[in-house]
Amino acid sequence: MGTFGKTVRDATYAFDAIWGYDPRDNYTSVPANTPNVDKKTFVEYLSNKESLTGATFGLPWQTFWSLADPEQLATLTTMLDLISSAGATIINGTEIPKAEELVSPTGWDWDYGSTRGFPNESEYTYVKVDFYNNIATYLSTLSNTAIHSLKDLVDYNFANDGSEGGNPWPLGNPAFYSGQDGFLASLNTSGVRDATYWQALEWCQSNTRNGIDAALSYNGHTLDALLVPPNVGQTYQIAAQAGYPVITVPAGVHAESGMPFGLALMQSAWQEGKLIKWASAIEDLVQSEGAALELGRTLPQWRGYLERNIPVINEVYT
Repeated sequence: MGTFGKTVRDATYAFDAIWGYDPRDNYTSVPANTPNVDKKTFVEYLSNKESLTGATFGLPWQTFWSLADPEQLATLTTMLDLISSAGATIINGTEIPKAEELVSPTGWDWDYGSTRGFPNESEYTYVKVDFYNNIATYLSTLSNTAIHSLKDLVDYNFANDGSEGGNPWPLGNPAFYSGQDGFLASLNTSGVRDATYWQALEWCQSNTRNGIDAALSYNGHTLDALLVPPNVGQTYQIAAQAGYPVITVPAGVHAESGMPFGLALMQSAWQEGKLIKWASAIEDLVQSEGAALELGRTLPQWRGYLERNIPVINEVYT
């Protein structure tokens, strides 16, 4: 769970407000030796462009960068040159081990293990089960609704197909083009944590964690962060499987789509403080020196905001 903000500073203040231990979520149990716990707030990690002198970043080019589109690459490599000019060292080729098994070459795919023929190596295998159980736990706490299970949600969506998209388009709502296929896949598991579930959970977590940690320790170099293109969705996908933090700073806007994209920094477990330090330093650099290079955050363009993109079906009744 992360935060958004106009600046890294804004996002960090929001992160300070939500960060902490949740007794209902064992993943938030912070180890005693975590570097972050000796700080009162994450705001203390905020820095400026001078901090980049002597920093060392890794570039997993074949793992992620080779999958980015040419326009994004052109902008991001300009940003990398700017970071290097500020005194940072960027090491290319800091790849993720087993990338061919972890990273789909055709885009974000959270069932990539099954795509390769191995459901016991797919995050979707355990996500479906966890969602079934966790949504039941959440719904059981509600007293203002008759919906208390995933089956109740599925039935409601089918009963209100026009607005909720129970069936895939064209039977349902075009806003839910594939209907509730994720809900149905989860419902089909009945929440059972079988052998395949545990194998998939262990395989994905161990290999993504080992992979990111190995890339951060490239050839004896201890890197401050991995720099990745987050519009390549496989970047944050494997970080999510590992439970590792990622932070993104604005880089540019696609000329054709008008959609913004950024530069992301990836680190190991409990290293949010490091990411805040380096992201705020890069942001300060871009804000002070990136305008001439057309880098950084821009105002929204509001393309086509008056268009009504609603499909119309012509039906003839006899």
